[in-house]
Amino acid sequence: MTSTRPVAPSPRPATPVDEIAEQYVGRIVALSPIQATTLGLAGLDTDLDDLSPDGLAALSDARKATLTRLAAAAPRDDTDRVTVAAMTERLGLDEEIDEAGLNAMACNVIDSPAQTVREVFDVMPTKTAEDWWRIARRLAAIPEALRGWKVSLTEAAGRGLVSASRQVSAVAEQATDFASPDGFFVALGRRADAADPPPGQAVREELTTGVEQARTAYREVAEFLRRDLLPRAPEADGCGRQRYDLLSRGFLGSRVDLAETYAWGQAELARITEEMRVVAGSVRNGAGVAEATAALDHDPRYQLRGTDALRDWMQTEADRAVDLLAGRHFDIPDPVRRIEACIAPTHSGGIYYTRPSEDFSRPGRMWWAVPRGVTEFTTWRELTTVYHEGVPGHHLQIGQTAYRAEALNLWRRTMSWTSGHGEGWALYAERLMDDLGFLDDPGNRLGMLEAQSLRAARVVLDIGLHCGFPAPEQVGAGAWTYDKAWTFLTAHSSMGRDMLRFELHRYLGWPGQAPSYKIGERVWLQLRDEARARHGRDFDLRAFHRDALDLGSVGLDTLRTALTAW
Repeated sequence: MTSTRPVAPSPRPATPVDEIAEQYVGRIVALSPIQATTLGLAGLDTDLDDLSPDGLAALSDARKATLTRLAAAAPRDDTDRVTVAAMTERLGLDEEIDEAGLNAMACNVIDSPAQTVREVFDVMPTKTAEDWWRIARRLAAIPEALRGWKVSLTEAAGRGLVSASRQVSAVAEQATDFASPDGFFVALGRRADAADPPPGQAVREELTTGVEQARTAYREVAEFLRRDLLPRAPEADGCGRQRYDLLSRGFLGSRVDLAETYAWGQAELARITEEMRVVAGSVRNGAGVAEATAALDHDPRYQLRGTDALRDWMQTEADRAVDLLAGRHFDIPDPVRRIEACIAPTHSGGIYYTRPSEDFSRPGRMWWAVPRGVTEFTTWRELTTVYHEGVPGHHLQIGQTAYRAEALNLWRRTMSWTSGHGEGWALYAERLMDDLGFLDDPGNRLGMLEAQSLRAARVVLDIGLHCGFPAPEQVGAGAWTYDKAWTFLTAHSSMGRDMLRFELHRYLGWPGQAPSYKIGERVWLQLRDEARARHGRDFDLRAFHRDALDLGSVGLDTLRTALTAW
């Protein structure tokens, strides 16, 4: 597979399809200031979304109007054809999900308004007094936003649509924590006090008022969830096969055979488990996985002390990957070579990525939400995570797409995202780094395999529990239960128990998302192997990566068609 196209070709003239896409982005960010800030589009940084039924209806109207225009559009080239296919698939599925009431009832531990309203402050700049003024105004907007969310939850509950009681209880706990004297909002106010230069007195007073308004709003949300919603919440954690099929398509951009995928997940898990057993013996001669893991946890070569050391290590490894991969296995544009490692202002234990702004003035960032009280870290588990979140993972994938302004419209560059594509690519990136020798150290390789083990285990757990498939013999067969899910998860990961408990609750509250990683990786590997078979000796891995990433994040069906037919 050869390609002579330069990294930054001449600008492609905008088409009517591009105009439809650009106008859709404009309409959506006007309705969703949170998305505008997340995407790095300035101008709405003092506002928050209307989370009420009226706000959800306005988003639906924008999708429907755009779908009508797309159906009548005449694509002029392959880029247009991908845009029409990708937008039609994404917006159409969003409408199916909305019509099923799943947006209105959203209440889970990872991706519902309780989190998105708080998280938008993570990507807001804090360098100037004007920056702090915007934060103060947005804090003051939280009470109205959360009131709207409560109305949506109440109306959904009237239709019998309520998240599982475990999710409602957990979100109430999160809201209480955000509002606590040592929670996120108080800490945000303290950051303003420590700013250099600090904001003026008037802005500081607005911030103090905004912090208290935000805390009160989150306390009221917690009370509402416990008093009004929890009594109406079902006990069962599983969402059922019909709802799961819809949500799975939303995360994948493809419909998969759930029974076949459930069986494949178990086979994949068995393969990884055996590979871990072999590598464990390389860590310590004759050792099993548990013994090897314990040895690595106490090996000074893999230990860090303090969050400053953790951040510096992440930054060093991310920069090293960029330097060694650029020009050899990937084309990495200059703006994308910059990535920042950060310690998150929250304490969930998660590691995540936030995209650069449209003009790259805000770089892409890897965040580690270190749990309270944790000061010691082991790197053998986490080197593969740096590759997943950084380069060649999310940062390269998202940054390269953002850089393609000469060819891709704003929707393709910023708003188009499918988990199976994005998270699948990030797992593919981890596997690729192993293939390229970056994980030859037995400890680091065992860390990669352990991460893969967890990703395969949650294919089995997520599909099995939500769809009602029989549990594996390993946990007693029969119907899945919460206790069986916990036993299964702990058998396939040595992650800290608090973080693993959060992971389980995430799977229970976000059906279909967790399997999208391994399912997406499966598709990426298939597409690479098919391209290699088609092109034989002419196959060029660097060109394959460039051509695939230049599409942006699209549904898996659209990706396959674009790489094999257009």
